[in-house]
Amino acid sequence: MRKRNSGLLIFSLLIHVFSFSQNVYHFTQGLMINSVSRYGREALYTDQLAYKLYTNTMKRPAEGDSFGVSRNGQLIKWQSVTGDSLNRLRGRGGFRDGGGYIYLTYSSNKEQPALLNIKGNSAIIFNGEPHAGDAYASGWLSIPVKLKKGVNEIYVRGQNIIADLIFPDKPVFLDTGDPTLPFIVPGHPNNDLMGAVVLINSSGKTIKGWHIKSNIGGKEMTTDIPSVPAMSSRKIIFHFDGTAATKKGQYECTITLLDKTTIVDEKKIAIDAVDPTDKYSNTFISTIDSSLQYYAVTPQAPSFNTGAALFLSVHGAGVEAIGQARAYHSKDWGTLVAATNRRPRGFNWEDWGRLDALEVLAIAKEKFKPDPQHIYLTGHSMGGHGTWFLGATYPDKWAAIAACSGYPTLKGYGSADGLIPDSSSSPLEQLLLRSGNQSDVIKLVSNYKPIGVYILHGEADKVVSVNYARQMRKLLGDFHSDLSYYEYPNGEHWFGDQSVDWKPIFDFFKWHSLAVDSAVNTIDFITANPGISSSFRWAAIRQQLHPLQFSRVQLKRNKAAKTISGNTENARILKLDLRDFNAGDLVKITLDGSAPVEYKVTSSTDSLFLTRNNNKWEVTSVPGAYAKGPDRYGTFKDAFNHDMIFVYGTTGTKEENEWSFNKARYDAETWYYRGNGAVDIIPDKEFSLEKYKDRGVIVYGNSNTNAAWKTVLNDCPIQVERNKITAGGKTWEGDDFAAYFVWPLRNSSIASVGVISGTGIKGMNAATANQYFAGASGFPDFMIYKLNMLQSGANEVKMTGFYDNDWQLSGNDFIQND
Repeated sequence: MRKRNSGLLIFSLLIHVFSFSQNVYHFTQGLMINSVSRYGREALYTDQLAYKLYTNTMKRPAEGDSFGVSRNGQLIKWQSVTGDSLNRLRGRGGFRDGGGYIYLTYSSNKEQPALLNIKGNSAIIFNGEPHAGDAYASGWLSIPVKLKKGVNEIYVRGQNIIADLIFPDKPVFLDTGDPTLPFIVPGHPNNDLMGAVVLINSSGKTIKGWHIKSNIGGKEMTTDIPSVPAMSSRKIIFHFDGTAATKKGQYECTITLLDKTTIVDEKKIAIDAVDPTDKYSNTFISTIDSSLQYYAVTPQAPSFNTGAALFLSVHGAGVEAIGQARAYHSKDWGTLVAATNRRPRGFNWEDWGRLDALEVLAIAKEKFKPDPQHIYLTGHSMGGHGTWFLGATYPDKWAAIAACSGYPTLKGYGSADGLIPDSSSSPLEQLLLRSGNQSDVIKLVSNYKPIGVYILHGEADKVVSVNYARQMRKLLGDFHSDLSYYEYPNGEHWFGDQSVDWKPIFDFFKWHSLAVDSAVNTIDFITANPGISSSFRWAAIRQQLHPLQFSRVQLKRNKAAKTISGNTENARILKLDLRDFNAGDLVKITLDGSAPVEYKVTSSTDSLFLTRNNNKWEVTSVPGAYAKGPDRYGTFKDAFNHDMIFVYGTTGTKEENEWSFNKARYDAETWYYRGNGAVDIIPDKEFSLEKYKDRGVIVYGNSNTNAAWKTVLNDCPIQVERNKITAGGKTWEGDDFAAYFVWPLRNSSIASVGVISGTGIKGMNAATANQYFAGASGFPDFMIYKLNMLQSGANEVKMTGFYDNDWQLSGNDFIQND
């Protein structure tokens, strides 16, 4: 993982000069500008080019034309750029992603479908429609687009790029360039395995009721596939029978796309079979979005035993999980599993990368049945950050952790560039920064106190400076009694497999075991978000006084004296597990120096809930499922969990309806690219609470344009309609207001509604950006802003912050600007 240069980035713009080869057009010339946009890891963004497009003030670019003035006061002009021998378009000095755009045009002699494949870009605007970019130049992201007769305009936000238009032989086909596949392991259950490939639908019709058939060695299986809207793509799951693979080798699998009994497309893919002692990957259906994900395994050797150790390894940026597993020799005392972070770069092991790690950990516990006192965490580079982050967030899951060549925070490393400096004196900007507090490992450092910590770093590392390791050694050295540290002499970022498979790490692990809860009588735990991490051992912070500010509990338990005492910070509701007391015990709880609370334990599974009112703690009943709590705490990003569905509006004007569908498709493309994900996209009139129970719902549009609005948002204190937003007793009028907000789904105790809305097409366009899919990006519960934010930043945010614990707009945790 390489540190990003903080200098300005230069971007290229391409025009209609191309060469033709095998139905592929290569763009070889273009135009470029830089320093016109800023997208960070927060809800704010600025984009002068998008602003001009959305206000219909954008002139078709020409070389030498003035675009405007940069934030540094420099004149911005369109400049020509010519592709090199690889058709790569770069500006002078190369491209660094500093807020520039690339302009392409293509003249078509007729209306026709095509695939747009651009490598090295963050996003695309094609004839006014937003599409996902291939920021890491993976090469497999092909976007179905509809060329109009005449000039087609493409604005590309990216670095140095290669851009192609591909004209497929058929409108609907299988793309095997980005498969998710397991290995076949003879001796394991292989009669119902799962893989996934991309289905591209560049036709004008939604695909419904189709199937995919697999065949390996004459063993066939047929799988129903979900609907795929017109001019879109989706990764689809297929089942296959691998029992014909009886020995190590590569086996051909034929997959056939069927419309009823008609063959639409057929492809062949290779699936590896390995020996039981080899490293292998296995697939599973994720509860996040019902997509197919995988994890890799370095099996215990020479033989597997239940009750052994389990090692969770988290990889660095650009590394596949199977590559991570292959870097380790098998251990005779445990199994190693490597999660994917949903992609080789994914979410930096935060957000859905964090959830992926937890899913894989749960699957590994169930599959390998390890000794629960011998579970360990380690990782390298970005995975070193993942180790610091997961270790601090869930300190009661690990007997010990080992961070290799890692950095503690994205912000400190330089991967969390944003528009708001930490030193900002603006209350509104500070509130927006607060939305990302869960990522600040430095503020959580005391959470490492109960676990063993090993730090390994190359002394000469030029990618992730050894100073990050030294920073953590100093912080931990002030209080930690179980720390081991080693700098590998002259070691660079990767000094061979021992960069992760370092024998002293596993010796260190072997010396450590995770204490059982009954043996832990002292707790010191910090969290910023109970929806991410609420508990340590027998104590949990269920609600905070101020959402996403840091909360802390420092407690001591004396079972003989039947007491619990200590102090809290920013805690409103606590849950105490009393199972280690005896039924009939009268337990005295003293918190924050207030009057003691006495509680009689009724059973061996008893728990006590305490509420803080007016600086006094008192016994309370179990909080209702609708109140904020660990299962559903906000923020806006929380809605993108629980097998989410995207619901686009159909009851607006033609332009409003097109925006709604295009935005849902853009989000689905981005989710696929960043998270190897798959999402159901449905029209509003197909939505019902019963059919989609307990699933996250993302609503695109407003109360006039989306028929699902009244079903899921009728009681929300934020209401958006055409030309008007109301919230917290305040009304804003006009067609240029945008809003992101979350709301609990009323018939569910876990799922939420996420709303992406605007008061008119200008406001809707202002809500097009989707940096909420960036790992560790901080979004509050709600944000209302004007289209002018794209030019002026935070000054145009009208209201933002957090609901109270009953999901109401009260208290001091939101800011409203007139």
